[in-house]
Amino acid sequence: MKLYDSRRAPNPRRVRWFMAEKGIEDIEVVDIDIFGGQHRTSEYLAKAGLPNVPALEMDDGRTITESVAICRYLEALYPEPNLFGEDPCESAVIEMWTRRAEMMVATPLMMLVRHSHPALAAIETQLPEIAAANRAMAEKGLKMLDRSLADSEFIACERLTIADILAATGLDFARMARFRPDPELVNVKRWLEGMMARPAAKAGV
Repeated sequence: MKLYDSRRAPNPRRVRWFMAEKGIEDIEVVDIDIFGGQHRTSEYLAKAGLPNVPALEMDDGRTITESVAICRYLEALYPEPNLFGEDPCESAVIEMWTRRAEMMVATPLMMLVRHSHPALAAIETQLPEIAAANRAMAEKGLKMLDRSLADSEFIACERLTIADILAATGLDFARMARFRPDPELVNVKRWLEGMMARPAAKAGV
């Protein structure tokens, strides 16, 4: 298999972190230059269908995109350690928190960076009002996470899951926009420090 990757983008990092947590080392990683437009070439679009990274090309030539979908596929192939749920109820809870982490934290933070970082003006029509709205949304989402993390070391359950990886990669990427969580969110601070201390946090960075 081949993972089409970009070291500058947060969504591919989710997959690299996920692979590192599972010790997956038998997938070829192919770097895609998004600033050079490599993700928009006819060759890449023929594989991925969209000018997006990451993309996972399977052994039979089929390709899937979307970072969580790729991680779900890899979870089925490499089931340990479990990061998506060990029974129906736990799987549903992890799915719930994964969607919250993505929609309320990670995606708003990525939009903040895309619409505010000067280097990204080369690939994005930047609108300051979009950056501001997404910053406010992320701040609200982090307050929600802080309340939940008061009773748990991790976001979805008492161990690392895909929800933690999504939120952590989004927050780390947001440093490009000089974004930091409110210091009063002490539970988020403790959780994020723990996440960034994990060996897998350094995967591909």
